[in-house]
Amino acid sequence: MAYKSLFDYITALESAGELIRIHEFVSPELEITEIADRMVKQGGKALLFENTGTAFPLLINSFASDRRICMALGVTKLENVESEMSRLFQGMLSQKESFLEKLKMLPLLQEMASWMPKSISRKGSCQEVVMTIPDLTKLPILKCWPSDGGPFITLPCVHTKDPVSGIRNLGMYRMQVFSPDLTGMHWHLHKGSAHHYQQYKTLGQKMPVSVTLGGDPVYSYVATAPLPENMDEYLLAGFLRKKKVQLVKCRTNDLEVPEDVDFVIEGFVDPTESLILEGPFGDHTGFYSLADYFPRFHVTCITHRKNAVYPATIVGIPPQEDGWIGKATEQIFRFPIKISVVPEIVGMHMPVEGVFHNITLVSIEKQYPGQGVKVMSSLWGAGQMMFNKIMAVFDAGVTLTDYHELARLISDRVNPLTDIHFHRGPVDILDHSSGQYAYGSKMGLDVTSKLPQEMDHPSSKTEAIVNEVDIRQAFPEVEVLRTDLPQKGISLVIVSLKKNVKQQIRHLSTVILRQGWIRNVKFLLFIDSSVDTSSFSQMVWISANNIDPMRDCFFVEAVSGEKIPVLCMDGTRKTHELDNFNREWPNIIVMDDVTIHKIDQRWDALGLGPFRSSPSLQFKGLVINDGAISQ
Repeated sequence: MAYKSLFDYITALESAGELIRIHEFVSPELEITEIADRMVKQGGKALLFENTGTAFPLLINSFASDRRICMALGVTKLENVESEMSRLFQGMLSQKESFLEKLKMLPLLQEMASWMPKSISRKGSCQEVVMTIPDLTKLPILKCWPSDGGPFITLPCVHTKDPVSGIRNLGMYRMQVFSPDLTGMHWHLHKGSAHHYQQYKTLGQKMPVSVTLGGDPVYSYVATAPLPENMDEYLLAGFLRKKKVQLVKCRTNDLEVPEDVDFVIEGFVDPTESLILEGPFGDHTGFYSLADYFPRFHVTCITHRKNAVYPATIVGIPPQEDGWIGKATEQIFRFPIKISVVPEIVGMHMPVEGVFHNITLVSIEKQYPGQGVKVMSSLWGAGQMMFNKIMAVFDAGVTLTDYHELARLISDRVNPLTDIHFHRGPVDILDHSSGQYAYGSKMGLDVTSKLPQEMDHPSSKTEAIVNEVDIRQAFPEVEVLRTDLPQKGISLVIVSLKKNVKQQIRHLSTVILRQGWIRNVKFLLFIDSSVDTSSFSQMVWISANNIDPMRDCFFVEAVSGEKIPVLCMDGTRKTHELDNFNREWPNIIVMDDVTIHKIDQRWDALGLGPFRSSPSLQFKGLVINDGAISQ
C-alpha cells in the first residue's frame, strides 16, 4: 500500500498501537537519542516528539519492530515481498513460444508500467512552504552521541544525477550540519553519488544535489537498498507501494523529487572546493567513525509541507533501528541474488551483531565439491556483498537464526586447516580493524556436508582438554577462561586477558598449544578483559569489529613444523604500541552520565510507559577514555 504522507503513516502506527506521543519538550541534543536507544533495544514503540524546540515534530524508531517494518513496506509479512518479486521475475524470464503466451504478458507489463516513476508539472505538496532564507537550524536535527562532531541529518534521501547518462541515484548518507546553509556530504567512495561526484569533478562543473526527508516510509527504505548500478530506486518504491512515485522539479536545480515528501533541501556540491573535516559520528558499528574529509553541500533552498514531520533515526551499538531495515533487505533481495549470482542459495541472514557487513550466514543446495567456496567467491564479488568480512556457508535446511545449532555445526563440520578460506579485497570504509583504509581481508567457513573429494582425512570426535592451572600460572594476565562450551558441542575456548606486551597473543597461543594445555579444540578466541564473557552477543559484536581475518586469525606451528589444527582469533583492540597498528582506533559509543540521569528523572513525566534503564550502562566498561578516539 502507498502512504499519502509521513503523517498518514503516523496515523496508521497510532491506530495499530505502535506509537507514543511525547508532549513535553525533549532536546534534540542527546536527549532524544537516549530515549530512542532505550526503546529500540527493549522492544519499545515508535516515538513522536511533538515539542522539539522547533516548529516541527520529530518521528523516530518508526521501523524498529517486525510489525512496523512490514507496515512501512505495506505488507503483512516480509516473505510476501520475496514471493511477489519471484512471480514477476519468473513471468518475465520464462520462455514465450506461442502468440498466446506472449499475449498473456500484457497484463504483467501493464502492472510494471504502473510502478514507473512519473514527472508532473504542478507544484508538489513538499513545496507548500518555502523558506525565504534557507536555515537548517529551524529543523530538529539531532546531535546523537556525546563525541559527535555536531548535529547530523540521519535519515536523508540524497538525490544526484549522472551528468552524462542523466540516470538518477538515490542514496542515504549522513549529513553533518556546519551552518544554516552548509553540511557535509558523507558519501562513501564505493557509492553511486560518489561516482557522480567524480564525474562532475572531471567536467569541472557544480553538482546539483537535492535531499528529501519524510513522505512514504518506502522512500527511506529504497534509499538504503543494494540495487544494481543504474537501476532507479523509485521503480523499486513503486513496486513496493503498488503505486508510481510522482516527481516534481526542484526550485533551484533540475533534479526531481517525490511530490509528497515532508522536506526538500536543495543545493549543490562544488567539486573544485576544498573538502571539509566531517565527524566524528557514533556509527552503526557501535564505534565512532572518526573525522575525515568529505565534500561540502551548499543549501540553496528549503521547502516543506504544511504540518511537516521531521523523520530521524539513530545508529550505535546494535540492535538499532537499521537492524530491521536489514531484515527487510535479507528477504527482498534473496531472490534477485538467487537468479543472478548464486542460484543454489536457499537462505541468507546477517545477524545484528555483525552490523550488516561483518557477518553473513548463507545456506545452499549443495550438489558438487567446492560449491561452498564457489558461493563465497560469488557473493564477495556481488555489489555491496564485497564489504562482507566473515561468511559461513551451510547446507539447506539449517535454521540460520539458531546460533547454538550453527556453532555446533561449525564445530562438527569444519576442519580449520582445510575448510576456512581467506581472501583480500574491499572492506567497508567504517571498518576500523583493517590495516589500510577501505582495504582488508575476509574469511569464509565452509560448513556444508563434505563430499568424498573434499575430505583430506576423516574427522574424529575427542574430548576437549584444557589445563587451566598451567595456563593461569604461566600467564597471569589471563582473567577469564571459558572452557564450558566444548561440553555443549561447541569446539571453542574463550580467553579474556589484559594485553601489556608486544606479540602477547601469538606468544600465548604458541605456548598453550605446543605444551598441549589446550587440546582437541578447533577454535581459540582472545578478547579484552573488559568484554563480558557471559554475553555471546557482546563477544561476537566486538570480535567481528576488531578482527582483520588475515592478520588476526592464525595457526600455530608445532615443533615438527606442522600446523596445529586450531584457529586462533585475536578479537582484541589493536594499538600502535603493542600491535604495530598505525591507524587511529575508535571508541565505543555510550551516552554521557548527565543525559542518562536527566532522562531517568523525567521518564515518568514524559509518558513513556514502564521505566527502561539506559543500555549505555552495560557498555561503560568497554570505553577506554573520553572522546571518539581510543587512546
